[in-house]
Amino acid sequence: MKAAGLLSMIVIGGGLLARGALPEGVVNTQRTEDRPLTPQEALRRITVAAGFRVDLFAAEPDVLQPIAFDFDDRGRLWVVECFSYPDLKQEDRDRILIFEDWDNDGRFDHRKVFIDKGYRLTGIALGFGGVWLCSAPNVIFVPDADGDDAPDGPPVIHLNGFTLKAQHNMVNGLAWGPDGWLYGRHGILQNSLVGPPGAPERDRVLLNCSIWRYHPTRKVFEVVAHGTTNPWGLDWDDHGQPFFSNNVIGHMWHLIPGAHYERMYGEDFNPHLYELMKAISDHKHFAGGDWTRSRGGLGEHGQLGGGHSHSGAMIYLGDNWPDEYRQTIMMANIHGNRLLYDRLERNGSTYVAKHGDNFLMANDPWFRVVQIGYGPDGGVFVNDWNDLGECHDYDGAYRASGRIYKITYGTPKSAPRRDLAKSTDEELVRLQLHKNDWFVRHSRRLLQERFAAGKLNPEVREQLMEMLKDQPDITRNLRALWCLQVTGGLADHDLDKLLAHENEHMRWWALKLATEGTAQKPTERMLEMAKKERSPLVRLGIASALQRLKYPERFPIARALAGHGEDARDPNLPLMIWYGIEPAVEMHPRLGAELLADCRIPQLRQFISRRLASVYQLTEN
Repeated sequence: MKAAGLLSMIVIGGGLLARGALPEGVVNTQRTEDRPLTPQEALRRITVAAGFRVDLFAAEPDVLQPIAFDFDDRGRLWVVECFSYPDLKQEDRDRILIFEDWDNDGRFDHRKVFIDKGYRLTGIALGFGGVWLCSAPNVIFVPDADGDDAPDGPPVIHLNGFTLKAQHNMVNGLAWGPDGWLYGRHGILQNSLVGPPGAPERDRVLLNCSIWRYHPTRKVFEVVAHGTTNPWGLDWDDHGQPFFSNNVIGHMWHLIPGAHYERMYGEDFNPHLYELMKAISDHKHFAGGDWTRSRGGLGEHGQLGGGHSHSGAMIYLGDNWPDEYRQTIMMANIHGNRLLYDRLERNGSTYVAKHGDNFLMANDPWFRVVQIGYGPDGGVFVNDWNDLGECHDYDGAYRASGRIYKITYGTPKSAPRRDLAKSTDEELVRLQLHKNDWFVRHSRRLLQERFAAGKLNPEVREQLMEMLKDQPDITRNLRALWCLQVTGGLADHDLDKLLAHENEHMRWWALKLATEGTAQKPTERMLEMAKKERSPLVRLGIASALQRLKYPERFPIARALAGHGEDARDPNLPLMIWYGIEPAVEMHPRLGAELLADCRIPQLRQFISRRLASVYQLTEN
């Protein structure tokens, strides 16, 4: 029997609301005495792109303040309810709920509580026999090895030191990357000093606005890139390139390891970078001025996209929506109370995010989507925090509402109910060819878990090697590569062959994997590639990898990269080369001076000269 009080409604096409207007009866006063629309009325007001259907999957009282979600290997939706915000007191009230839709009609059939005494929960990822959670000041793991939906014991703290003073910029969002690492995010308002419990200050990592990652078995923590403002969305495209959404200063960013991005305010931790990298979006969703005037996405703000605040990021790689949406990146515009998307196109070494369109209009000022993601049937789930405030919600917060919507195209298909964790190794390998990347990601993580536990069939790697070599689609070759990486990695000679692969994306990934390990870095091969590489994307990968080399090893490679005069106007390459050699120039100024001789990138030449001047000035003083 269906949960009481839930209503499903088909919303197909319907057109968008006239610009500059709110629906009849909807107010936008932001008064604490205001109350939300009923879930049924909120659903009725939604308009969505033609051919799509919106269902109310769950709503209050069954779900309240949903801030994050993830799917388990059975396709069930695990939802984090956060009641800790905004005062962030440890009141042990946050919950994790498990929802199940047995007949796949877009509404949940069964709900249970996994934990009900959590605190400051802002991110969730399932895997390795339990649940990973952002629980500031910690990242914790709640074990459930037997899969009975009850914790096996108390949470295990893997990381601590995340600040409690960052307000809505706090640590958030967990997601498994194709490289087998657990990724998370952090905002700008306060610094954090992060490490494993008991680690001394000298061994901790300083960060604020950033994307970070943690390896679940090696227990290594590192910042991937610094900068922006308050990132609250992250996803990977079909080639494994990551992109994230942000607030205030540009809404879309290409995540490049070692990058330092523009910030809303303040300085980067390194004062000698001289210039920071920009957002990849060629447009803004905000007309400027007082941000409160963008509430409701009215007037010129609505015409541009709704406002400066964004949350969630989903690159659609499912199998329900039309192919025209594949590889587009969807995000929520918080002030505009809508979902909209960008189209990602190559631009030199990086990408440019082109404005797509408004996809879904809530026509409800309480609509506050935090996360977007597709499930096993290709349908897309969005969680509506549902509150009268946004971004700076420190008073009068309403805690008695919350909604989860499911968006499908056409007549929803019935996804087979199965537990991927019960699949054989061979079945998990075959799922790497599935069109819906939900299966690809889950099966890859399961293979990683089995390898870590010493339970992986040795034949799996042979099957993956065949897929790597024989599949005609590069995206399937890459899936095989990522699986090989998380199940033991490739030998140096195999990676060396891939560094000469005909496809730039394969060369980029082979280089990334070859330089991130603990073994000897392929510096001679990197030097050869730096001289001859035709792809600016791969040259960007080489520049990114400089930061993982010893200082003296960086100069020959940087010199070769600096000889590519065609990269002088590239949006990222001059800066990434500089970020790689800046500390090396300080330690080895003579080598830095020699690098100027063949440098054909004026900006890089300028930065080297400026840094050398500061080094010699310091020496004289």
